[in-house]
Amino acid sequence: MTPTASRAFPWLLTILSALALGVLVFLGTWQVQRLAWKQDLLARIEAAQAAPPVPLDQALARADPEFARVIATCRGLDRAAFVSLRTLVDGEAGVRLVSVCSPDVPILVDRGFVPEAISARPPEGGGAMPVAVRGVLRRGEPANSFTPPADNGLIYVRDIGAMADMLDASAVRRDLMIVAETSSNPEWQALHPTALPQGLSNNHLGYAITWYGLALALIGVYAALLYRRYRA
Repeated sequence: MTPTASRAFPWLLTILSALALGVLVFLGTWQVQRLAWKQDLLARIEAAQAAPPVPLDQALARADPEFARVIATCRGLDRAAFVSLRTLVDGEAGVRLVSVCSPDVPILVDRGFVPEAISARPPEGGGAMPVAVRGVLRRGEPANSFTPPADNGLIYVRDIGAMADMLDASAVRRDLMIVAETSSNPEWQALHPTALPQGLSNNHLGYAITWYGLALALIGVYAALLYRRYRA
């Protein structure tokens, strides 16, 4: 290789380095954005845990009612039809039972978690007893291309509209549901209401520092290669 050829500007290396740098900076910036989102989420959860519950109608009148603690009376909820939402709670597999509060309170209620090892379920049908529910309003999570399809009363994502359709409840709200803190069936110990997510990790700052650190390292390696290529 001639000296002139050896000192030709490394266009291919530069293009590849620029592309890699762009990806690393994008990932770092995305993690910074995720950090802000997670901090806001944790602050709202902490505020909800400390706030007293309010009537459901009052909470729904807020501009952003998610994470509001509410109280509602659901007739027949203890014997209501339900769909099973597949989930994990503290690393344990199981399902959450989701029902319509009542015809006069058209909102879905996540009644609580049942571990996978428990095959029994609460009775369905014939209930009219008022059940006082205290819980937290949560938004749904739409399904994506990786979500298994719902089948035989079992669903894999908190898609409120899909669960309402499975329950033939066209009149219920499609944007919010109550996640119960109190049990609709206190006599049935297998049902565990768990309203707010617990122990959420917040590692986004560390991830951002890692991606930005790799970007700086890439710049350093590229500069060193150019220096070695063109030094006298």
